[in-house]
Amino acid sequence: MSDSFTSEISDRICSHMNEDHQDAVLLYAKKFGSSPNATTAKMLSIDALGMNLTAEVSGESLPIRIEFDHTLKDAEDAHYTLIDMVKLARTQK
Repeated sequence: MSDSFTSEISDRICSHMNEDHQDAVLLYAKKFGSSPNATTAKMLSIDALGMNLTAEVSGESLPIRIEFDHTLKDAEDAHYTLIDMVKLARTQK
């Protein structure tokens, strides 16, 4: 993990996403985590290269790793990347 992307930043982003954007986290699992049948998802951690989720699929909790299309520079880059991913996922059917 780069010096500009600390565990504190990861914790803050995960807490925010899990509390305020549960629908987006589920969408990440479904569209980018190859789990279209997921019913719930939780963001466990995020780093400069990707994010780790856990998703409930058919009553089973599955780990999911989603790689980003670029290395994140900082929390601001993470913010915009996550927004772009939601927009992209919503346009995919």
